[in-house]
This record gives sequence, structure tokens and C-alpha cells, in this order.
Amino acid sequence: MKKNTSTIHGSNYTINWFQKFLLVCSGANIHIIKKTPSEWNKFAGIGGIVLFTAVFATLSAAYAMFTIFDDIWASIGFGIVWGLMIFNLDRYIVSSIKKTGTWWNQILMSIPRLILATFLGIIISKPLELKIFEKEVNKQLNTIIQRNKKDLQSQMNGRILQQSGPFETEKKQITEKIAQYQKSYDSASVELEKEILGKQSKLTSGKEGFGPNAKRKQELKEQRRKDLENYQKQVTARLEYLDKEISKVYTNLETERKSTETFEDKYNGFAARLQALDELGKNSAIIATAAAFIMGLFICLEISPVLIKLISSVGPYDYLLEKTENDFRLYSKEKVEKGNALTDFRIDDFKRKLDQ
Repeated sequence: MKKNTSTIHGSNYTINWFQKFLLVCSGANIHIIKKTPSEWNKFAGIGGIVLFTAVFATLSAAYAMFTIFDDIWASIGFGIVWGLMIFNLDRYIVSSIKKTGTWWNQILMSIPRLILATFLGIIISKPLELKIFEKEVNKQLNTIIQRNKKDLQSQMNGRILQQSGPFETEKKQITEKIAQYQKSYDSASVELEKEILGKQSKLTSGKEGFGPNAKRKQELKEQRRKDLENYQKQVTARLEYLDKEISKVYTNLETERKSTETFEDKYNGFAARLQALDELGKNSAIIATAAAFIMGLFICLEISPVLIKLISSVGPYDYLLEKTENDFRLYSKEKVEKGNALTDFRIDDFKRKLDQ
């Protein structure tokens, strides 16, 4: 296996393949870092943190996508793409911090990078929190589903009352009217029986047998029976219609309720799990504290390369990087000045030719 060798003051230093890989992860210029062996360990440590952050980001994104699409291969693919994106972003954040300049300028330069790193830490930590508290989250999800079903049933009951209310009211009025006719008929039957038996009352003569009063009461009873039967025949079709409409309301809403409950039973996506985790944190101080520590851990992991780069002293790599960039700036400036001088010469020469 070919090794990269750097010679400093007669000493040979070799970079093994893993150390070189970590140096690449740190965002360091590999051609410059080879010349500064004293910086290898520092930048390899930064590269290791960037690498592990990308690994955690891959796992986090893969789990989040699996809860959404329930497809392991799509989740793995997206997780890898997301991890590579976070890896590249972290490398840029670290490599863009220059150790040259005043301390205050370095702080101002690091603030937006620290904010971005904190935001990335929160994003990475949330899906992993869901996985860590998966059993508790599943239990809380079931509680949320049952609560949503209860709310759904309350809404359905309200809609049933609203939609079937007019039909129920009319049916109740018709039923009460039938009851009134029935009551009148029953009352006439009782009075006829009392008259025949000779029971004394305000409406009977007290004479036993089927006399003139009994005959009139028989006619009244028959009339009230006809009134009851006529009214019942009159409203039978209307009652059937009302029953059909009421049944239709119940059937439609029950179908809708079952369909909605089917969706409620599948209420276990990423957003639903975040809601369950949030409710768990509100209901349990222990879970809230544990979730805060997990989030803090990932935030610290994400911002640590920036902090390490910020608090570390200026090293040989920084001086060489500054010298290399300055050489390119001077070279570019020299090229621009030569180009401008050549252009001025050509313009002056062209003017001289015009004057001749």
C-alpha cells in the first residue's frame, strides 16, 4: 500500500490511509496539511467528529423516512444522501473558519456557523429521540388515537343531531298527534264500558245496560276509532319517509366515521410521533429531561468542530494556508496589474497611430 510521506528537518512522517481519510473529513487542504505533521492529530480529531456526525445524520434521516414511507430501501437511500449532505456541510463550516485575524473577528465569523451547527444538531437529534423513546411514543400514540376517535364520535353526534333534527322533530310531532287520537279513543272506550256496567260518574248515567247513553258513547267511540285510523293512514307514508331519511343520515355518518377511524388507526407518521414525544415531555419531567440531554448531546457534537477550531491556537497549518492564499492573491494582483499595463500600452500605441 502506498503511503504519503512528509519530510520535515530530516524526519520522515507517514500518513496512514485512515488518518488521511480523517484529514479529508476535517476539510483541511491535504497538500498543505502534509507539510505540518504536528497538526495531523488535531485535524484528524476534527475529521472524526465530522464523520460521526454524518453517520448519526444518516441513521436519523433513514429512521425519519422509514416512519413516513415504510420502505426500508428508500429510507436507506435517503439517509445516505442526507448524511453526505450533512458531511459536506460540516466540512465546509469547519474549513471556512480561518484562524488569522483578531480574536473578535474570529468570534464574529463563527457565530453564524455556530447557529447553523446548532440547528443541524436539533434536526439530527429529533428522529433519534423518537427511536430511543419508541415504546413510550407508541403508547402515547395509542392514547392520541383513542382521544381523536372520541372527539370524532362527539363531532359525529353533533352532526347527527344537526342533520336529522328536522326529521326527528316532525316525527315526534306526528307521534304525539297519534298518541292524542289514541288517548281520545281509549277514553271513549272506558266511558262506554262504565256506562254499560252502570258505574256512576260525571259522564255516565249510572244505569246498567246498553241504553241511549251507551249507544251515544258507542257512536263516539267508533268515531274516535275512525279518526285515529284515518290519521294513521294519512301519516303512514310520511313516517316511512322520515324514518328513511333519519336512517340515511345515520348510515352516511357511520360510513364516514368508519372511514375516518381507519385513517386514525394509521396515525403513526413522523409528525404524529413528534406530537406524541412532545406530549410525553409535558406529562413526564424525566422524559423531558432525557430528551433535552439527548438534544444537547447532538448539539454539542455538531458545534464541537467549530469550537475546537475556534479555541485552538494558531498552528503551522494556519500560517501555511494563509501564506498560500496570500501568494495566490499577490499572483492574481500581479497578473491584473500586468494586464492593465499592457492594455494601457496598446491604447496609447493606438492613439499615437491615430495622431500620425
